[in-house]
Amino acid sequence: MDIPQKGHRRPRYAGKHPRRFHEKYKELNPDRYPSDVESIVASGKTPAGMHLPIMVAEVLRLLAPEPGNVAVDCTLGFGGHARTILERILPGGRLIALDVDPIELPRSEGRLRAAGFGPDTFVVHRSNFAGLPQVLAKENIAGADIVLADLGVSSMQLDNPERGFTYKDSGPLDMRMNPSRGEPASRLLARMTADKLAQILRENADEPYAQAIADTLAGQSVATTEHLRRGVGAATLGAHPRAGKRDVDASIRRTFQALRIAVNDEFSALDALLRTLPLCLAPGGRVAILTFHSGEDRRVKKAFASGVVDGSYSAIADDVLRPSAGERRANPRASSAKLRWAVRARASEVRRA
Repeated sequence: MDIPQKGHRRPRYAGKHPRRFHEKYKELNPDRYPSDVESIVASGKTPAGMHLPIMVAEVLRLLAPEPGNVAVDCTLGFGGHARTILERILPGGRLIALDVDPIELPRSEGRLRAAGFGPDTFVVHRSNFAGLPQVLAKENIAGADIVLADLGVSSMQLDNPERGFTYKDSGPLDMRMNPSRGEPASRLLARMTADKLAQILRENADEPYAQAIADTLAGQSVATTEHLRRGVGAATLGAHPRAGKRDVDASIRRTFQALRIAVNDEFSALDALLRTLPLCLAPGGRVAILTFHSGEDRRVKKAFASGVVDGSYSAIADDVLRPSAGERRANPRASSAKLRWAVRARASEVRRA
């Protein structure tokens, strides 16, 4: 959002505090209003247009970045994880960052360039993380010392109603990470059968009222997030008349999640990353993956376990790591995060930690 220029009043909004995303001019301009942004973060909220990196201390402990390392951030997002890694791999290190979002990627690159990370140490590629092998080949890198993949949707995407990810504000039902490719969620719903939609809701979000929601929405014209929210709410109450607000809200959240995964083909991309990941790591290289729902975590857990069996990994996480209670209080969006790690095997090294 543009900073109001001298002589021009900012647009007025109803009430004491701005409620709509684009009205939150202080949060959207943190460099100009740092104290206001700090107050919002201290209250346990994420400022509009920003993203707070999750489990930073745990990620750094597991990846152990050192000067001279070649690191990869498969999902640059707001750049919080990337910045902390960059600070530890210099001098002599390089970080290769990937992100498929053409809207947020240049903004994050700009912030990190302004922080002093030049192209000799920080390289950006607009790519899905499934394209990691191709990106490393372009950079003439045989294997990275460190790979991080944070699979969560960034707060910048969730908060902006124009992207169609959120059910809290009305906007076009889009949900595409890259708005210039693929089909929006509205078109997906319009062409989908009830049986196929119910399958997606079950597989992508474990939705208990999948069939009722699918019968209501499949093949329909659902143009906005508000329309989808109301449709899911009505379908949930129709299937479970005694459902409370918490039950309805949970079905709405799960439906949005399931459709987002389908629109962006997220599971296929993750499967492709997990298949090629061992070959993208140098011997002894370390990978950490943050997941945010069971479908992602199951895939990562299974791939890492298989990697131990076939000798690709010498060590993997025995148990999933979760955010501390303090982090969950300070950043509620971290609550569902799960962190798993693995170490690429060196020659003839096969063991499980």
